[in-house]
Amino acid sequence: MTKPQGLPTRQQILDFIAASPAAAGKREIAREFGLKGEEKIRLKALLRDMAEEGLIDGRKSAFHRMGGVPRVTVLRITAIEDGEAFAIPDAWEPDSGVPPPRLRVVERSGGRRAPGAALRLGDRLLARTEERGGGWLAHPMKKLPAAADQAMGLVEIDGSGKAWLAPIDKRVRHAAPIAELGGAVAGQLVLAEPVGRSPRAAMRVTAVLGDPLAPRAFSLIAIHKHGIPLAFGEEALAEAERAAALPLDAGQREDLTHLPIIAIDPSDARDHDDAIWAQADGEGGFRAVVAIADVAFYVRPGGALDREARIRGNSVYFPDRVVPMLPEVLSADVCSLKAGVPRAAMACHLTISAQGQVTSSRFSRAVVRIAEVIAYEEAQRRIDTGVADPHIAGLWACWQALARARDHRDPLDLDLPERRVQLDAAGRIAAISLRERLDAHRVVEDFMIAANVAAARALESRVQPIVYRIHEPPNREKLVALKDYLATFGRKLALGQVITPGLFNRMLKDIADPSEKALVMEAVLRSQTQAYYGPRNAGHFGLALGSYAHFTSPIRRYADLLVHRALVDGFGLEQPAPKGKLPPATGLSERDRADLAHVSEAISASERRAMEAERETIDRYVAAWLAGRIGEVFACRITGVQRFGLFATIIALGGDGLVPISVLGAERFHHDEAARALVGEASGTRFAMGDTLSLRLAEANPLTGALKFEPVDGAAAPIEPRGRRLPERRNGSHATGRRGRPANIRHQGRGR
Repeated sequence: MTKPQGLPTRQQILDFIAASPAAAGKREIAREFGLKGEEKIRLKALLRDMAEEGLIDGRKSAFHRMGGVPRVTVLRITAIEDGEAFAIPDAWEPDSGVPPPRLRVVERSGGRRAPGAALRLGDRLLARTEERGGGWLAHPMKKLPAAADQAMGLVEIDGSGKAWLAPIDKRVRHAAPIAELGGAVAGQLVLAEPVGRSPRAAMRVTAVLGDPLAPRAFSLIAIHKHGIPLAFGEEALAEAERAAALPLDAGQREDLTHLPIIAIDPSDARDHDDAIWAQADGEGGFRAVVAIADVAFYVRPGGALDREARIRGNSVYFPDRVVPMLPEVLSADVCSLKAGVPRAAMACHLTISAQGQVTSSRFSRAVVRIAEVIAYEEAQRRIDTGVADPHIAGLWACWQALARARDHRDPLDLDLPERRVQLDAAGRIAAISLRERLDAHRVVEDFMIAANVAAARALESRVQPIVYRIHEPPNREKLVALKDYLATFGRKLALGQVITPGLFNRMLKDIADPSEKALVMEAVLRSQTQAYYGPRNAGHFGLALGSYAHFTSPIRRYADLLVHRALVDGFGLEQPAPKGKLPPATGLSERDRADLAHVSEAISASERRAMEAERETIDRYVAAWLAGRIGEVFACRITGVQRFGLFATIIALGGDGLVPISVLGAERFHHDEAARALVGEASGTRFAMGDTLSLRLAEANPLTGALKFEPVDGAAAPIEPRGRRLPERRNGSHATGRRGRPANIRHQGRGR
């Protein structure tokens, strides 16, 4: 077909743009119509006229019909609704006068992973587009790197009408100008990115998240800030539905439905992945079963579900929602051990001596029917009131033996308070308190630890790959810093001895003063290394265990799923799926075996991300709860000391805030790094870690989670100084580093 020659008409240009399989810019139009020299200049003027007339829209490199979209283009995700992602063209001109078209992202199903799986707000895609039924669809070709660093903030409009992006991260101190609001209005929470590459570049809004103080907004902030995958791809959701429909094949499983196994969980638990049973064996010991949801039966290696779970690494728990590792049809239903319903389980059978030692164990795939799901508080009440309960009595008797073995092992015993946010039906804060530590919590934890140890040792006996839960001993640098710090108030730590958890426990037991004990406990915690996952065993220092692996929470931890798969291989527990329904195997894939170190690093990073997001969200809820109590006086404990001021925690609530050095008094204060104290140069007044103060709440910012305190009546003085103090040390050589707990000897879920 002969190409048209000469300057094209407006309609010819529109027809060419509509039919072009790729981006159509001035160069492509000129080539199509054979334009040269002067004709190219005339084409440029014609395209400018067409843009002014509202016929076309776009940049010089990619024109499209006004209101239309190129056949292949870059899109940006701006909304995720009911599991579906929606996008707009990434290069849409905000001042064109025409709102950008909204495209529904259609992710592929079938053998390959959908390129847009696990999409998040702000993600950029190269996509093929089509107009269908008056709307637009986008078929992802590949996910693109972020155009620039995404920032989250609050839109503010100053007196001159200029828009600013106020940060929601308390580490960011300054607002940034907004050049392109993208439809956002003052007071809305948005995602934005720099318009240019300059450090002082203004921002353009890429997605509007809504009211920052609305119910569920605080967790949404953390989800987007930390890039936590929120929506599952269509392929994974379809596979989850197929998996949920699998028959249990009870004939191939051990039938444990006759055992009165119970699940003891928090009253607000969203899923139930473990349950326990125990009874005396008539010979002074006990038989016990720890039943764990058989997630490996439903989530097969190489499938879409497995890929999504690997990306997430773990579930993330917020006061108002859970971002699950698996779709809810599995995590909250089919895999959840509900009372009275047959469920697939991986059962750990334990024989326990009167001294609490596990003398033998075996693993089986089983069918269980949970007799009861009860809250920790109810389990504790039944024991405390002496109610005859066959479900509880055997467990408690067996636990007392396990507790004796634990005391003999002497693991690290740090009583760390946990904050609990209670919401009403509308998602508003009803109460915030410190969670009470009950014997019922210890019962479940000790059974889980026993099962985790049994799983690690069983896999070692079969020479199977293992994802260990590792907590290494404190390194020398941290121990030296701890030694020097303890010396500032007359306590010794001899580094020539073997450092064990029991050494720290005895140190804490010798401290009678509650304030000083809290201080030393915090210092011991700071000295610990961070727990992580890995294929090479280095023991678990905090639990005083040589071999430890996570087995008990495969609904919410990918590490546990890998341990289950290794058990399937090691003990011949394979259960194939019906032909064509799902990938056939439930054991470890060759990829898992070859790449266990890389997988372990990834899920360790995912765990740290989840813990940070959960902590920040609690901080925001606490700040929102306190925002209506500005001016009240609280009993606070100093938890951090820096040159610029003190960090203090409300003792009864756990809220952390700053006491700027400027409000401590008119005199000059010296920062004693080794003693972790601020010392008044004229008066000698000292503010040190662990001191208890009465402080007035001056500010509470729900968006950042930041609190600010000030002294009562303009003068601050410790009301409960800790311990004996030695003379001030001005030349301490060991800085404490940044505020906050560096160690993670606990982890998501039970059993550490």
